[in-house]
Amino acid sequence: MLEGLRVASQNWIGRAIMALVMGVIVVSFAIWGVGDVFRGMTSQRLARVGGGEVSVEAYRAAYQNELRRIQQRMRRAITNEEAHQSGLDLQILERLVTEVALDQKAHQLGLAVSDDTAQRLLASEKAFQGPDGKFDAARFKQIANDAGFSERGFLADQKNAYLRKMVTDVVVAGVEPPKLMIEAIHRFRNESRTIDYVILPPSLVAAAAAPSDEELKKYFGEREQTFRAKEYRKLTTLVVSPAAIGKPESVSAEDARKFYDEVKSKRYGTPEKRDVRQIVFKTDKEAEEALGRLRAGADFEALAAELKFNSKDVNLGLVEQRDFGDPRVGAAVFALPQPGLTEPVHTAFGAVVSQVKSITPAVYAKTFEQAEPELRAEIAAQRATPEVRKLHEAIEDQRASGKTLAEAASGVGLETKVYDGVDDAGNDRSGKPIASLPAGPDLVKAAFASDIGVDNDTVATRDGGYVWYEVNGIEPARQKTFDEVKEAVAEAMRSEAAQKALAAKAEDIVAKLAAGQPIEDLAKQLGVQAQRANDVKREARPDFTSNVIVQFFDVAPRNAGSVVVDNGRLVFFVRDATTPVFDPNSIESKTIAQQLQPALHNDLLEQYVGGLEKALGVDINQRALVAATGAERDR
Repeated sequence: MLEGLRVASQNWIGRAIMALVMGVIVVSFAIWGVGDVFRGMTSQRLARVGGGEVSVEAYRAAYQNELRRIQQRMRRAITNEEAHQSGLDLQILERLVTEVALDQKAHQLGLAVSDDTAQRLLASEKAFQGPDGKFDAARFKQIANDAGFSERGFLADQKNAYLRKMVTDVVVAGVEPPKLMIEAIHRFRNESRTIDYVILPPSLVAAAAAPSDEELKKYFGEREQTFRAKEYRKLTTLVVSPAAIGKPESVSAEDARKFYDEVKSKRYGTPEKRDVRQIVFKTDKEAEEALGRLRAGADFEALAAELKFNSKDVNLGLVEQRDFGDPRVGAAVFALPQPGLTEPVHTAFGAVVSQVKSITPAVYAKTFEQAEPELRAEIAAQRATPEVRKLHEAIEDQRASGKTLAEAASGVGLETKVYDGVDDAGNDRSGKPIASLPAGPDLVKAAFASDIGVDNDTVATRDGGYVWYEVNGIEPARQKTFDEVKEAVAEAMRSEAAQKALAAKAEDIVAKLAAGQPIEDLAKQLGVQAQRANDVKREARPDFTSNVIVQFFDVAPRNAGSVVVDNGRLVFFVRDATTPVFDPNSIESKTIAQQLQPALHNDLLEQYVGGLEKALGVDINQRALVAATGAERDR
């Protein structure tokens, strides 16, 4: 064959034919993948990241390890197609690309970790420690084998991981959630409103005519989805939080009183204020002489002017006791039972004589007796925080050993709670909100994203606690037949007609409330009862659905609105709105900060890594990616 090619190329016709044939072969190679060679890709390179690369072998190993981990957690086989649909293949690739980019950055910065340092760090990792808290070589070897590494290979991999962590730690070091953000969440969560309302029953409007079967079927056909049976999930929960395990009864009255005195000004009202004038004398003798003149009738401002003091330095205005730089001066001023003059108080700057012109008494919304239960609960929660951490670790250890949630709870002396039927709105089978559901919407969202038999992550509570949960059963949603819901359809039609009529009546009442007419007078005219709900917050409560509460907060204070409820239409007036003073040192504020911090760090790292990858340049071999996972991708 080679001899024939040599002979054919001896004349210009043969050479032309050979050139054409070779051109076709080259184009064919380019179409079928050999062109990757000319573009810098090889069959073993899945992605190029700057001067580094993600190999097909490394990607396939990481993909299979993650797939195996998910299968163990889900307790069932996961196909490549399912993994592809969930985006697992791209998530693994993105992680590996990020690691290569960070490896190059660490190299640029000249970072390094010695074998001794890496071994010391590994020994301190809880994952590699035995029950006695010491490094367990057998456990380390098992984890390395499960990850597809030899012991030496795993050590090398962890050294790179530590270097990457050095880079990312520097990026997020010192980044804390802004106080303004924490305060905004605090205000959103803790704003409370007083709501005056009346419920307009359907009986206030004329009943609609009974619909025919044809009208009922038409109505049902247009709204089939409305008459679906909702999906319900059976949940087992275990709550470990400061509020749940704290013991308010163990807090003494003295501790509660002391705490009340510390926070009453911030939380429950305004402290006493006094209008004060003040002169600082160089010596005690001068102060005594001036005090004598003032008691004899001299004017304080005139004396200050005579002594050539600046009026701004003399007139302190309305001040609280904590406003004084020297506590002894403040104590003397606020010890006066009524306006008058204090004895000279010796300070580092001289002798101080103060005059109290007037006293504005303290005004507190809650007395100690009224606030005592909540203060005891808060103190107990603060004291229980260390115990929460211990219980969390103990329960996690038992869960890691394969115990069920009930067994893990029993092992630490706690009990689980079972909720037989919870829908995706946190309601029970009767449609009523489950007030005792821990972590509220957060738990519901997590539970409906999970499945039966899945080992779930915990859900955080507002006070820094944890909720473990298991999905024990799922009752799927289904479409009900017309015969099943015929009565419900008829009731829905009657209710819809009544609501239209009630809505018109409600608009008229809202307009009268906005014009200043008292809701009590309107209630008498309508023959319904005016009611008041105190301390309404943006959280579940048994007397109002979440939709009604949202409407309460969509209206400005001293304004009115209306909303549909099960038994008619609710017309309301927002009497007032209050928000507790933001305390950045409270348990809730610290918990908010802790919950925000990971998100802030993740956002910052995403931006940093994105910029790093853009600077380095990333090139993906899509054909190699498909081949590595065995999943067909959309083109």
